[in-house]
Amino acid sequence: MDNKDECCSTHLIDGDGMFNVAGVENFMKEVKLAECGLSYAVVSIMGPQSSGKSTLLNHLFHTNFREMDAYKGRSQTTKGIWMARCAGIEPCTLVMDLEGTDGRERGEDDTAFEKQSALFALAVSDIVLINMWCHDIGREQAANKPLLKTVFQVKYIDVSLYEHSFRMFYNLLFFDQVMMRLFSPRKTTLMFVIRDKTRTPLENLEPVLREDIQKIWDSVPKPQAHKDTPLSEFFNVEVVALSSFEEKEEQFKEQVASLRQRFFHSIAPGGLAGDRRAVVPASGFSFSSQQIWKVIKENKDLDLPAHKVMVATVRCEEIANEKYVSFTENEEWSQLEEAVNSHSVRGFGRKVSSILDACLSEYDVEATFFDEGVRSSKRKHLEEKLLQLVQPAYQSMLGHIRSDAFERFKEAFEKALKGGKGFALAARECADSFMTHFDEECSDAIIDQAKWDSSRVKDKLRRDVDAHIAEVRSAKLAEVTTLYETKLNEALAGPVEALLDGAGDDTWPAIRKLLQRETDTAVSGFAAALSGFEMDEESRDNMVLRLKDYARGVVEAKAKEEAGRVLSRMKDRFSTLFSHDQDSMPRIWTGKEDIRAITKTARSASLKLLSVMAAVRLEDESDSIDKVLIVALVDGKAGASSSKSITSVDPLASSTWDEVLPSKTLITPVQCKSLWRQFKTETEYVVSQAIAAQEASKRNNNWLPPPWAIAAMVILGFNEFMTLLRNPLYLGFIFVAYLLFKALWVQMDISGEFRNGVLPGLLSLSTKFLPTIMNLLKRLAEEGQGVANGQPQANPALSSKSFRGSTNDHGDVSTSGTSEVTSENGTEYSSSSLHDKAQ
Repeated sequence: MDNKDECCSTHLIDGDGMFNVAGVENFMKEVKLAECGLSYAVVSIMGPQSSGKSTLLNHLFHTNFREMDAYKGRSQTTKGIWMARCAGIEPCTLVMDLEGTDGRERGEDDTAFEKQSALFALAVSDIVLINMWCHDIGREQAANKPLLKTVFQVKYIDVSLYEHSFRMFYNLLFFDQVMMRLFSPRKTTLMFVIRDKTRTPLENLEPVLREDIQKIWDSVPKPQAHKDTPLSEFFNVEVVALSSFEEKEEQFKEQVASLRQRFFHSIAPGGLAGDRRAVVPASGFSFSSQQIWKVIKENKDLDLPAHKVMVATVRCEEIANEKYVSFTENEEWSQLEEAVNSHSVRGFGRKVSSILDACLSEYDVEATFFDEGVRSSKRKHLEEKLLQLVQPAYQSMLGHIRSDAFERFKEAFEKALKGGKGFALAARECADSFMTHFDEECSDAIIDQAKWDSSRVKDKLRRDVDAHIAEVRSAKLAEVTTLYETKLNEALAGPVEALLDGAGDDTWPAIRKLLQRETDTAVSGFAAALSGFEMDEESRDNMVLRLKDYARGVVEAKAKEEAGRVLSRMKDRFSTLFSHDQDSMPRIWTGKEDIRAITKTARSASLKLLSVMAAVRLEDESDSIDKVLIVALVDGKAGASSSKSITSVDPLASSTWDEVLPSKTLITPVQCKSLWRQFKTETEYVVSQAIAAQEASKRNNNWLPPPWAIAAMVILGFNEFMTLLRNPLYLGFIFVAYLLFKALWVQMDISGEFRNGVLPGLLSLSTKFLPTIMNLLKRLAEEGQGVANGQPQANPALSSKSFRGSTNDHGDVSTSGTSEVTSENGTEYSSSSLHDKAQ
């Protein structure tokens, strides 16, 4: 490694193509390249041997590359690739000096290293300098053309080349095609440095140069993806001119100094470096460069083929491209492609195979006389491209076949099920039938030139069919299950509710019998319905077990529902038994009924209802709930001894029943006690009302004094009775008083008023007494006035609605408080209206 000021240089790749790993590592440490990150640039230079490349770099970048000694003759100075750091330029700039082309040392045929080194420079550089002579611009014939003719020449292409300068540009264009396959391409700046500029102005030289560059670009075969890509997509082309170093040294140095300024901040936006995509960090430059060189060395595309092979390659590729375009423009294929996008096409495989065979046959005819290996390779490539073009249509065709087969399968399957065929049998027959139909349709779509396998599409169809069968199976099983669950619900809910409503000792045995009968009936029908599904025994037993559990669930849910209304049921039962006799007739409390016994009977029946509702008893197991409730609530033993603790005395002070699982408990003992207390509170009013009605009835039906009082009245009133017998006037007065009292009794309905009790009767009579007396006096006065006027006395004609009376228990006629009489002129008055007039 040499040192000169800030410049450091190293032999990157020697003349034999060996990468100097140790030298590059030492170089990076010396220039502290790893600290630069992404802030560095790489510049390389290409050109013919002995064209002054090293001299230009030394003056432009202040490097110390070895220069040719003209006095010793023109020979190879730079071997391989040298690399140095530019002195005084920021950011850090690395410059590579490549071995010159057309050197006699390597000979005419050994051009592999030329191509490799040029491609390497193009891959790692941001800026590539192409050193060329001014006198080569505009020349049709140039020296040293054999390599370029070997690479580019075909029988129909006339390539115009420049001597040494354009050799490297041709190589760059050729290598860029290889880069499209080797590396991720980025935009590189190509700076054409015109050496020994003559008096011709640069503005006249540059258009000619750019035109020739474009022609070379257009003539280079490119990959299909970049066939129409312009040169500017890959290169920024710059043109500069320098005077002769030997003849105009000072002018040359001034021009170089001016050019040097352009390399400052070259990687900044708008700088000379241009595209910075995929730039490797400086710390990885050594490894990246080594790997790129390894790929280039191992890539066979860089070996120039023989003239015959090259011509065959170019021509066969052109023929293949023509046939590919011809196939894409084929009218029959276009119609097939359009049709298959919307529906399946009958005979698709045969038609496409015929078109492909015709296209490949035309290629074979036109490429017959070219190299067999190249011809076969290009034919295979053409066939692959054509099949790649056809494959989407083929996949569409398979998709249509699959979807058509699937839709027809669903229709046939549904029809078979509606026809009454068993589910499993219908599914198996339909699936097998349409999978066979799919195979037949696929065989019609097979393309002879392709070895495509339709098994993936067939597998997808099988998955779709299986999924549809599973979906329908689940729906049908759910439908059957729902049907029998509905039947069980209808068969159990109503009867269970009725049995619980009439709760008694045989309620739960009757419910168990009902559950067993209806469950057996449902299971029998359910098992028959499941037979068509051909289920395994375990699955069938599980479904039957779930149906049985559902039946039990219906009973338990209904029992839980009724337990929630137990208080209302108890009050209804108490009211029914307490207010009606054995013949279901409403009770009339006459005073002869034993209310205590009736109350006890009604409460016992209500307690029986509570005990029945307290737990679910679907298993034939006995329990003591009824006895515990009777002992605790009816016999009154729960509070017999207040000195004992609640848990030892009160059997209802618990949240569970003995011999009953918590899951089967509907009403806990504590809840039963609370419900019974609330029940007694709400029914005591009915009992007290019955007692009051009975007492009132007794009072209303017992008007005579006691026998002892009657005997005392007879004995003590004997003298008065004898006085009445001796004086008949007293008897008349008593008779008149009796009639007056009887009239008041009837008018005031005294017996009816006392039916509601003594105090209400007295209050009512006190309000009616005075109006009734006034009414009677008024009637007597009207009758007396009629007699005084001499009118004949006649009994008033009473209409059928004059009195509304009834016969009491003693046969007396009683009238209501409202009576009607007819006046002299025939007008009817009610007793109330007479009373108003009297007032």
